[in-house]
Amino acid sequence: MNNLRLVEHPLIQHKLTKMREIDTGSKEFRELAKEISMLLCFEATRNLSLENVNIITPIAECISPVLAGKKLAAVCVLRSGLTMIDGVLNLIPAAKIGHIGIYRDPDTLSPIQYYCKLPPDISERDVLLLDPMIATGTSTSAAVQFIKNYGAERIHVLSIVASMEGMKLLCNSHPDIDIVCAALDESLTDYAFINPGLGDFGDRAFGTK
Repeated sequence: MNNLRLVEHPLIQHKLTKMREIDTGSKEFRELAKEISMLLCFEATRNLSLENVNIITPIAECISPVLAGKKLAAVCVLRSGLTMIDGVLNLIPAAKIGHIGIYRDPDTLSPIQYYCKLPPDISERDVLLLDPMIATGTSTSAAVQFIKNYGAERIHVLSIVASMEGMKLLCNSHPDIDIVCAALDESLTDYAFINPGLGDFGDRAFGTK
């Protein structure tokens, strides 16, 4: 799993523990997801290219770095990925937003796409794919492939919790992408929930069952 960066920063781990706790309510859960997403985005964009420009400060003229014309897009996997968008936009307010709808067939556990709306110039952008839970890995892997089918080549997956099994599948299926994750959990339940995980992410975030 050479393309995985596991971010074990104390702030992220503290916030993730609060998300895992069963008594954490939907409002706090969403706020924590937003905060963790912002910190993951900070790590995922660490290697963006810079160029030097001339500026004038209140004291003197100087040369200072700015982003080298990079165009970015944030694509969230519905519906859980919606909780991560605001955290990313806090850091990259000019990013274009895309959405991919995928559900997992309850019998086969295979991913089925039901919606896809991406920026028309997605092939020219660095893409941040937002999927907070990677369980079996099949849905996230499918989402990556959908984006590749539109010509995108520079893809970064941001995830909050993943299973070891799902992460191995994603890394093996797409060794050319960058993956930034806050936690790797050891196993899956018989119903493909991450164990210990944090339950159904969408239900906890939006107060549904």
